[in-house]
Amino acid sequence: MASCVPACYDAAVPKTIQIRDLDDDVYNALARRAVEAGITVPDLLRREAARLAARPTVSEWLERTRRRPSKITTAEVVEALDGMRGLWPDAGR
Repeated sequence: MASCVPACYDAAVPKTIQIRDLDDDVYNALARRAVEAGITVPDLLRREAARLAARPTVSEWLERTRRRPSKITTAEVVEALDGMRGLWPDAGR
């Protein structure tokens, strides 16, 4: 039991994050968003950190999407995107 005390204690204690050298404009934007949401800046950052942590990383997302079967080929995707984008600005040259 004594060997569990440090590990169990560490798991139960909330973690603190300090961000240094934050630009005034960034902080002011965060403060404005916090006021609009009716919460404090730390609460806003806590919520956003939890949201960010819940999202998969790009590599995790790519790995997950690679496992999905698809009947659409890469060429069909490229053709559809080209159709949506229209002609390249220098296509006539």
